[in-house]
Amino acid sequence: MFVSALQLADFRSWAALDLELTPGPTALIGANGQGKTNIVEAIGYVATLASHRVSVDAPLVRSGAARAVVRARVERDDRQTLVELELNPGAANRARINRSPVPRAKEVLGLLRTVLFAPEDLSLVRGDPSERRRFLDDLLVARAPRYAGVRSDYERVLKQRNALLKTAFLAKRSGGGDMRTLDVWDAHLARAGSELLAARLELVDGLRPYVEAAYKEVSNGQGETGLTYRSSLGDAVPASGDREVLGAALLSELARVRPQEVERGVSLVGPHRDELVLTLADLPVKGYASHGESWSVALALRLASYELLRADGGEPVLVLDDVFAELDVGRRQRLAELVSGAEQVLVTAAVPDDVPETLAGGRYDVHAGTVTRVR
Repeated sequence: MFVSALQLADFRSWAALDLELTPGPTALIGANGQGKTNIVEAIGYVATLASHRVSVDAPLVRSGAARAVVRARVERDDRQTLVELELNPGAANRARINRSPVPRAKEVLGLLRTVLFAPEDLSLVRGDPSERRRFLDDLLVARAPRYAGVRSDYERVLKQRNALLKTAFLAKRSGGGDMRTLDVWDAHLARAGSELLAARLELVDGLRPYVEAAYKEVSNGQGETGLTYRSSLGDAVPASGDREVLGAALLSELARVRPQEVERGVSLVGPHRDELVLTLADLPVKGYASHGESWSVALALRLASYELLRADGGEPVLVLDDVFAELDVGRRQRLAELVSGAEQVLVTAAVPDDVPETLAGGRYDVHAGTVTRVR
């Protein structure tokens, strides 16, 4: 799988861009602020319908423009698919596949797979648990796009349930407080939560051996890392990944902690409270690992994602966004060697020397709103 063409209209800093790409390594070289990251961000958006830099779409539309358009031609197994996305802040985004409109933008998920390495990846290790939950859920959607719906259903139910909890305490004090409505939303939360929880547990089990192998490669065999899923159910989490069993466990735990939830006005049980625990030599990476070790774990997570998606069928496009400048020479070279055989690798860098020779391939200079191929 690779992207053979990218067109942008009013996306970020690009009023217009028409770029032809080829398989193998391609480097986009330019000083900071020239728009090279915006190019790979657009490719990532086609794959995920989200940006790795911002949580909403409005900043993706060029200042003064009403909308942005991203078109990508994706090649896979001798087939071409043209994916077009129209970003409309304040309104629904629109999508077309091979020039034909589709009912929802989410229909394009799965047509392109990407794995992105970026400086922000350090937050996977050092950031809040929400960063690691997002990592898992993004990977779930990349493997099976239907989980985008599962994820949004859970978030919708959680938002409604939290709103009810915030009013429940006042209603209870006034002598009212019919909890039957909350009972209904408990059932909804348990149903959606069990689906998401089961998928995450299965994902972590599948990802673990790839992370362990990737860390050894990136760190040159220095130490062992591991990952464990810690559920908010605690000891109540069933050993079985059966959806019905997990749903029953969630419902039981919700009933147990309801008094505390009503007092605090927030849901205390569910996948939104879970954690992916990363360890190095049996110690938590967060708070114990050095800067270099933290980077090795972050890289191992991305490399493991790539290998897992590759094992599913359909090799993803690798994007390395200004990541080599963050790494020491040893990690830089080992990462380059590990990804050099991918079908397509897109690299951004401020200066040519930041790109290892192993990834020498096509090169474009990005400057003053233009992209020029130099080799």
